[in-house]
Amino acid sequence: MRRTIVLVSTGALIAGAIAAAPAATAQSHDQPSRSPRSVTVPESVGVVIAAANAARKGIDWAACPASWNIPSPITCGYVTVPVDYGKPFGATVKLAVDRAGNTGTPAERQGALIYNPGGPGGSGLRFPVRVTTSSALWVKTAKAYDFVGFDPRGVGHSAPISCEDPQEYVKAPKADPVPDSEADKLAQRKLAAEYANGCLERTGARMLSQMTTQNTARDLDVIRAALHEKKLNYLGVSYGTYLGAVYATLFPTHVRRLIVDSVVNPAQDQIWYRNNLDQDVAFQGRWDDWEAWVATYDSVYHLGDTPAKVEQKWLALRAAAKSHPIGGVVGPNELLGFFQNAPYYDSTWATVAGVWSRYEAGDTQALLDAAAPDLSDTAGNISAENSNAVYTAVECADAKWPTNWRTWDRDNTALHAKYPFLTWENAWLNLPCATWGVKQQRPVDVRSHHGLPEVLIVQSTRDAATPYTGALELHRRLAGSRLITEKDAGSHGVTNLVNPCVNSRVESYLLTGTVDAHDVVCGPHAAPVPAAS
Repeated sequence: MRRTIVLVSTGALIAGAIAAAPAATAQSHDQPSRSPRSVTVPESVGVVIAAANAARKGIDWAACPASWNIPSPITCGYVTVPVDYGKPFGATVKLAVDRAGNTGTPAERQGALIYNPGGPGGSGLRFPVRVTTSSALWVKTAKAYDFVGFDPRGVGHSAPISCEDPQEYVKAPKADPVPDSEADKLAQRKLAAEYANGCLERTGARMLSQMTTQNTARDLDVIRAALHEKKLNYLGVSYGTYLGAVYATLFPTHVRRLIVDSVVNPAQDQIWYRNNLDQDVAFQGRWDDWEAWVATYDSVYHLGDTPAKVEQKWLALRAAAKSHPIGGVVGPNELLGFFQNAPYYDSTWATVAGVWSRYEAGDTQALLDAAAPDLSDTAGNISAENSNAVYTAVECADAKWPTNWRTWDRDNTALHAKYPFLTWENAWLNLPCATWGVKQQRPVDVRSHHGLPEVLIVQSTRDAATPYTGALELHRRLAGSRLITEKDAGSHGVTNLVNPCVNSRVESYLLTGTVDAHDVVCGPHAAPVPAAS
């Protein structure tokens, strides 16, 4: 589809939009007056207006609020964006941003590097800490770039949304996600519908309908303008890769450097229902990898000297927790919440195995500390509930989901038979989208367009959360992109791990804009080892 670029001045756009509002006169009794706030424009025009306003205002940088726990000398501020880009003079929200200035000379500075960690629902405000802690992987990059983080709309300090009382959200134990009967499925369906209703009631239709990746990409462009950057330098991980891909599609000429790490499959028929089904398969594969690793170190963990024995011990733990929740609060659902860290990140392999081993040796408290909710941590519970609310809101609003329960039941029953680790838990997490209370959009057709520079794609082959096929699909869609594959590795998020084959290429791309002539396959980063006693 051909994209039309409107080549008019921002001033003309603003003036035209305001002029479109009929003036109220004494004679216009049969036509109500409209204020500029009610003017409707194409969203592509609305983002230009918002960006022009942001460029004019800039960002008032100041010390970060103490409650944000962001260390000095990082500074914080806000960028104002429309709730609805079709109504750029209407309701607005403030997006929280923070920045660590480049550590090099003014001559070395290349601009701002903006980061999104994924989710949807993740906060990027910790990104500048990589500068203040002098993270070895980023020292040279920090000389050239300001490191900029932000809370996307609805997240954290950016007009946070909610779907449920946070204390209720974390209460445990919750029902086993693997159903034993049709009654169990019906109970979960009821909970999902109640959650969807809660999102609408607690957040409101106006905000909930605008919680889309397209709008977050527009917000990203407004932040770029507020930073007085002509073009965007961006690093996105996990869901942040889809945000980056949508941005590249909507604003190809605004991109300077763009790195996507651990890639969401951007195909329209994958967003988001099929991507979640694919996750179930990949999580099982990575879970199997972890069990094999645990078996290799049976002399340390005593959980079984073959993967099959480790799996049997896991099933026994799960069954016991279902019959008698550990400490009264940790059942199968809570166990999954903790144990799924292992398929996500191999940096947690030793921690998860160690906690489990200690539990089997009689240390119940270790597992309770790891898997049970802390009702006294009200701030943490608010953050957890908010993150889940944003995850649900964005994925449900981005695309249409199946509304017929038979589709969900058929697909997840079939998957569970072969890939049982996470399938039903993932289904219930996303089921609110089947009864979502606001209009669901059509996903962006992610493609490269004229003016888009080379994009750097980084992906491990055994990633559970974003399977490798997603990177291949994005690579196919973005002409001229380069793919760095970390073979035989599966940690979710590669660019912040120590792997010189990857690190050197990421650094070179950011500092010089150069990429290899061909795609590159790197070996895996160092394998985890058991922690010292």
